[in-house]
Amino acid sequence: MKHAGQEALAELAPLLAQVREIGDLTERRPGVFYIKSRAALHFHEDPAGLFADLRLPGDPDFTRLDVTHPAGQAALLARLGSA
Repeated sequence: MKHAGQEALAELAPLLAQVREIGDLTERRPGVFYIKSRAALHFHEDPAGLFADLRLPGDPDFTRLDVTHPAGQAALLARLGSA
């Protein structure tokens, strides 16, 4: 599974706009977010769809979420909002 390219990130533009509003996240490269100095969120594209890898503070590993559809995007935003 490769990191999301420009076309995939363009598909996720509305989601990325909402993620960028979250104060604790810093976008170091397009679609790659950090909390302080620790990688927290990035995106992948795959024939099966678009996926987010999320690691919240206290989590040892990333959790993969399917963000191909609005329900998955809402789930990602909810997890970010609760952190």
